[in-house]
Amino acid sequence: MFGLLKRVFGTAQDRKLRKYRKIVDQINAFEATYQRLSDQELRAKTAEFKKRIQEGESLDDLLPEAYAVVKNACRRLVGREIRVSGYHQKWDMVPYDVQLLGAIAMHFCSIAEMQTGEGKTLTASMPLYLNALSGQPVHLVTVNDYLAQRDCEWIGVIFLFLDLSVGYLRSDMLSQKRQEIYAKDIVYGTASEFGFDYLRDNSMATHQKEQVQRGHYFVIVDEIDSILIDEARTPLIISGPAAKRTQMYDGLKKGVDHLVRKQQELCQSLAQNAHKTLEEEDAMTSAALRKKRATVKEALRTLWLVGKGTPRNSLLKSLRENPDIRAELEALETYYCSEQNKEEKEKAFKELYIIVDERASEYELTDKGIDVWTEQEKGSPHDFVMLDLGFEYAEIDDADLSESEKMEKKRALQKEDTQRKARAHSLRQLFRAHLLLEKDVDYIIQEEKVVIIDENTGRPQPGRRYSDGLHQAIEAKEGLQVQGETQNYATITLQNYFRMYEKLAGMTGTAITEAIEFKELYELEVLQIPTHKPCIRKDFDDEIYMTEREKYTAMLEEIKSIHERGQPILIGTESVDVSERFSQLLKKMGLRHTVLNAKNHAKEAEIIAGAGVEGAITLATKMAGRGTDIKLTPEAKKAGGLAILGATRDESRRADRQMRGRSGRLGDPGFSKFYLSFEDRLPRLFASPRMTAILQRFRPPEGEPISAKVLNKSIETAQKRVEQRNYAARKRTLEYDDVMNKQRQEIYAFRQETLTVEDSLDLAADLLHKAISTLFAEFSEESPEAKESFRATLMSHYPVHFSEDAWKEQDSSSLEEYVYTKVLEEWERKCSMEEGEILNFLNPEKSPNQVLREVVRNLIVRKIDTLWQEHLTAVDHLRADVHLRVVGQKDPLMEFKQEAFFLFASFSNQLYQEIARDLFRFAMIIPQEKVLEKLRKEAKGKKARSKDSPLIPFPQG
Repeated sequence: MFGLLKRVFGTAQDRKLRKYRKIVDQINAFEATYQRLSDQELRAKTAEFKKRIQEGESLDDLLPEAYAVVKNACRRLVGREIRVSGYHQKWDMVPYDVQLLGAIAMHFCSIAEMQTGEGKTLTASMPLYLNALSGQPVHLVTVNDYLAQRDCEWIGVIFLFLDLSVGYLRSDMLSQKRQEIYAKDIVYGTASEFGFDYLRDNSMATHQKEQVQRGHYFVIVDEIDSILIDEARTPLIISGPAAKRTQMYDGLKKGVDHLVRKQQELCQSLAQNAHKTLEEEDAMTSAALRKKRATVKEALRTLWLVGKGTPRNSLLKSLRENPDIRAELEALETYYCSEQNKEEKEKAFKELYIIVDERASEYELTDKGIDVWTEQEKGSPHDFVMLDLGFEYAEIDDADLSESEKMEKKRALQKEDTQRKARAHSLRQLFRAHLLLEKDVDYIIQEEKVVIIDENTGRPQPGRRYSDGLHQAIEAKEGLQVQGETQNYATITLQNYFRMYEKLAGMTGTAITEAIEFKELYELEVLQIPTHKPCIRKDFDDEIYMTEREKYTAMLEEIKSIHERGQPILIGTESVDVSERFSQLLKKMGLRHTVLNAKNHAKEAEIIAGAGVEGAITLATKMAGRGTDIKLTPEAKKAGGLAILGATRDESRRADRQMRGRSGRLGDPGFSKFYLSFEDRLPRLFASPRMTAILQRFRPPEGEPISAKVLNKSIETAQKRVEQRNYAARKRTLEYDDVMNKQRQEIYAFRQETLTVEDSLDLAADLLHKAISTLFAEFSEESPEAKESFRATLMSHYPVHFSEDAWKEQDSSSLEEYVYTKVLEEWERKCSMEEGEILNFLNPEKSPNQVLREVVRNLIVRKIDTLWQEHLTAVDHLRADVHLRVVGQKDPLMEFKQEAFFLFASFSNQLYQEIARDLFRFAMIIPQEKVLEKLRKEAKGKKARSKDSPLIPFPQG
């Protein structure tokens, strides 16, 4: 029934495309008439459109005409030489109808899914132009600085031709230059540049003139799936040096090295013994394994245990090549995961020092591991036991001690608790660095520094550091100088940053697989735009081998064969380490090639430009979000087009689609094929046991692959599992940040009000009123004793005296207003006194009142920043601790929401009270040279007066 309805009415996508095609016809009709205009008349259309918008016409109504103007401008630019990224290029682009479809979709806040090579960069020019006519800020987000500059210089000629200004952001730009760029009609830049500028504006700028952004109206995100899906797991954080240094990595590193090494030696010994037993029992075949002799059972259990201690153990990997052993190990995993065998599993784990969960990227020390740690020179049994401060305080209170002695003991206890937590945290991060992060996979070492590799794009991330001390732990692990600890000054997730824009749109070659997430998190629809020419690329089934060795052998033979035909080849690898090993193999075969990975990322444009030449071989790590097309030479097309060979399957289906999409652009020939082994991470950790069962029945001879639709389906299912897990993680991250987002918006709005308010002295008076009101809310008792205690509290907070008689005369309803009036009088007196100081000593160009306003404004802003940073640290600690409440059958997120609410209420109250106190504490400190200069002037004036005064004669007697 539904199939029939779809055939009659079409899918939602079909209906939307039909609607947009009618608009395309209108655009082309307008463009035909514009061809008769002169350049100046076409350029004048921009001013005409702006005037019509001011008169009330909507952007939607203007769309056909505005898009026609852009298309006609492109037609007039054909043949013109444009300087892009340092070299000249001839303009040869006029938008196709499919590009107009994508441009319409983006204006109406959808994601245009357009295949690689279909011209997304040009497509974006039309909605950018239309929305810039409104005069509001319009941004285009790219994946790196190079593309921001390239796209701005290339597409920017359209906007300049049509009298609009355009600019791009770079990471090395100073604040003044950024202000100039943001003032332009259209701005290109990376997500991190826009996000960090927002954070700097709201956490570091101390004056409105220092802020660079001018709002968030319309944004197009290029490679939107890469930025808003893949990169969204990592929030943007501005950090700086922490006030206290608590890290202990250098002192703990030796002990961690020792324990990790003992674990590796133990697991290697266990694996060797198990291997020896299986060989002696002749248990390397299916029939022998089925006999289940006790010694064989124990050997298999030992191998399973090795997988829990060192998942990447080379001997274990070798033995798992045997499908029968692989099946037995998977059966043991299922057995030990059941609830009834929980105790047996815990007993088995006691043999290890550390348990490593590679799939969840977690680890845990066993009792045996803790004992070994404690026995070491610098180890301590307290490293894994935290103090119960409530119990300890109760013990002190019950002890026969004076109040001062009790207080001293409690302070010592707090100090010990802080030191224990800092040591335990450093230890935890060191183990994490040793067990879960690999050099040349997760990070590289450049110029004696740890540089993070983006797990999605394979690009280096200089300047970015792992948070929470993990970066320092890696530095200690690698024997580098450990940098100082940092503390968060400001943070925001990419999801919440881009949700600030009134209009959000995007474009990519691969978004449909994440359509549900885009809809749920961003309310964005994905529209698949048809290709300009049919895609004739051939996509072959995956070839799956038992071992990595067999896989690489097969790939090298295929590369040699393709290279002899003259086809260009693009080989995709998952890490820097793999790309370098593969490069060594190609060198041995005498095949010239280029390598694109995090270590030579600067040559990306040059390498990609040469990847479409006949016979070229390019090794690339992570092609997702590269944003640069591989254009084929005529000779390369004749040879068969670009051959894509993937050295493994990525955990994301989108990344594989992007890899494939590098071939077959605009109807070019080519093919794609992926090679896998059962040692690869994806099939090893996430593939279904059904795949192992297939292997047992159809184990191929050495060097021969398995290639079948059912295996492709199994790999895709594994990818879906990982995607669902990652989606859950992103959603959870966003749910936690949504709590902080409300607080962030409130505090940033207050900070912005402080920066922009004309008279900060009036704001200070309001804040004094709020501070007094919050104090009254705490002291609500009516008793005379409580009222007298409150009087003393107020006098300790403010330099105001409340006489007992006047205090007693006030009733409860008028007391707050009475206090505020007295405090306000004192505040006005202080302001007058400080203005007098300014006038007497500084003689400023501005009036004393203006100078005082700036001083008070800075005082309030700095106090907001200081306390907000402390609040962020408290929230970070809360988020780390709240997960333990799962043990008490509580939802960590709900607990976090409640605790964060109380923390923010406490922060707000503290903020008002500390600002109020500081308003009475500050004093204008007159520079010494100003004082001396004034004294010299006064002395000089007295001397001059005495010299010039007339002589008065004494009266004559």
